[in-house]
Amino acid sequence: MAQIIDGAAIAAAIRTEIKEEVARLQAEHGVTPGLATVLIGDDPASATYVRNKRRACAEVGIASFGYELPAATSQDEVLRLLRELGSREDVHGILVQLPLPDHMNEAEVLAAVPLTKDVDGFNPINLGLLGVKGRQAPFAPCTPQGCIELLDRSGIRIAGRRAVVLGRSAIVGLPVALMLLARDATVTICHSKTPNIASVTRSADILIAAIGKPRFVTGDMVKPGVVVIDVGINRVADTNSPRGSRLVGDVDFDEVSEEAAAITPVPGGVGPMTIAMLLKNTLIAARRQVV
Repeated sequence: MAQIIDGAAIAAAIRTEIKEEVARLQAEHGVTPGLATVLIGDDPASATYVRNKRRACAEVGIASFGYELPAATSQDEVLRLLRELGSREDVHGILVQLPLPDHMNEAEVLAAVPLTKDVDGFNPINLGLLGVKGRQAPFAPCTPQGCIELLDRSGIRIAGRRAVVLGRSAIVGLPVALMLLARDATVTICHSKTPNIASVTRSADILIAAIGKPRFVTGDMVKPGVVVIDVGINRVADTNSPRGSRLVGDVDFDEVSEEAAAITPVPGGVGPMTIAMLLKNTLIAARRQVV
């Protein structure tokens, strides 16, 4: 049976470390890390995500500044706000909650976040730097960074291993593949046009599943001893649940855990790491300001 990689416990340990570092930064330099969140529109899920991020900031001593704008806000108004936040010394990180309203150009808005404050890692230049050998992006996207942190803190070697990434999104699949490559893994990316995906996934020493298909990866698609990081969060019907549904990953946990050496659960695996990495990046941004 596989070792369970407890993302909730690892994220909690990281938050404790961050809280201690924030207190030290305040004591030694009089600087409190600050995160500005920009929420446009009234999407309930986005509002919940932002609320959780601000609550997490409060728990570790990071100041948060919330900006909630109507869906009809013009792109020019958003860009003006981002320029203002970019110039403020008390704001070290800026997060623009996605998705944006349809009338906005996502790439242009994300590109307006200064690289030094792009703690979500979504500025196109930051994403591009992940793929440039010998250069380091100021920040990596939080979910891929969380995947790498889970491997590191679980004592799982990356260099020299064969890694397979299911999914090629700019939010998870592509950046995590580039980060694995930078750590000297041999990386293959699979997607909807990849023929005979199972033949590829069975070669993986490390498998990152991020395709948004519930329980897509089954036991016969992996080799014994694989390490599995399941990024998927899918809601499926469950008559035994009081809510009538439950969350599952992109991996069939019951089947794959019989073959894997280590695996993340859903929920409680990658999810808690995303906010932990956001807090860590905000702390790093503040620390860079005083160094």
